[in-house]
Amino acid sequence: VQLVESGGGSVQAGASLRLSCAVSTSTAVINAMHWYRQVPGKQRELVASITTSAGYTSYADSVKGRFTISRDNAENTMYLLMNSLNADDTAVYYCNAVAIEGGLVRAYWGQGTQVTVSS
Repeated sequence: VQLVESGGGSVQAGASLRLSCAVSTSTAVINAMHWYRQVPGKQRELVASITTSAGYTSYADSVKGRFTISRDNAENTMYLLMNSLNADDTAVYYCNAVAIEGGLVRAYWGQGTQVTVSS
């Protein structure tokens, strides 16, 4: 399973961005997908999660109401729509997929995409 993020960039505070995560295999083998972010010197933070079958979602308190996670199983792609961005959202954003293969839980990561928000 390979994950490729895109859509990062540099924006002004208050702007919006949409991140995409393209999955190299059918999302039918993946149980859940997540967006994480990381700032240098800090631990990677879970931002949002979605189950691939039912589409249940959850969010970190810091992004609730501003970010929306979604997936398109037909296109094998996950998205993160980020509205009302602020400087605290500046980070490298990573796509993560969790699959159960042969009874084992496997986690896959993308290479990350930089989001920079200037105030």
